[in-house]
Amino acid sequence: MDLGIAGKRALVCASSKGLGRGCAEQLAAAGVNLVMNARGSEALEEAAQAIRDEYGVEVVAVAADITSEDGRSKVLDAAGDVDILVTNAGGPPPGLWSDWGREDFIAALDANMLTPIALMTALMPKMMDRGWGRVVNITSQSVKAPIPALGLSNAARTGLTGYVAGTARQVAPFGVNVNNMLPGIHATDRAIQLDGGVSQKEGISIEEAKTRREATIPARRYGTRAEFGAMCAFLCSEHAGFIVGQNILCDGGGTNATI
Repeated sequence: MDLGIAGKRALVCASSKGLGRGCAEQLAAAGVNLVMNARGSEALEEAAQAIRDEYGVEVVAVAADITSEDGRSKVLDAAGDVDILVTNAGGPPPGLWSDWGREDFIAALDANMLTPIALMTALMPKMMDRGWGRVVNITSQSVKAPIPALGLSNAARTGLTGYVAGTARQVAPFGVNVNNMLPGIHATDRAIQLDGGVSQKEGISIEEAKTRREATIPARRYGTRAEFGAMCAFLCSEHAGFIVGQNILCDGGGTNATI
């Protein structure tokens, strides 16, 4: 399918690996020029060059912490006017409700709620002026069904979901579509971190922890970055113009919910 976005320009955050890279790769496959961001310059440039070589699109790599004000300024200066924004940032660590204090919540909100809001605030006005734009926020299945050990993530990402619910409907008349993608467990470093936590807590191998988690997913496997990225690219396409303010689960059926 031709997504109709060849020649567009996208900013994809935290895209040197994992789900962010999957989104960058699939957008590049559709002919979209990229501004890629991540904290580690070596891994970022390696990913950027691989995408240049494979897809022949323009890729600007900006190493910066997108969750910091200085980092955002650096990325936004390099990005200029973009047609597509994919927000993404690593989730806060798992734990118990009794482990966390005010500063833990502030850090989670900064990374997983306030950062994407700041990026949308900076970039959507020009999209509205041009009459076309796409925003995809990578959040989590936990906004539909909270995960007990991820209370910090549950709180921050649900806050972003509420913000998007109203904002998406305000910018839609100007041709700007904002949606959220809710990943379940994918074969990324985040899955390794979570499986490692279970391994340590229960005294089992990481492989056994993974096998147990896969058994809870109706698809009986972890997702891949490619299939996640393909859904992201579709939401950024010309064909998704009537999808507004939605929360799209990509979790292999892991979230047990009717709606």
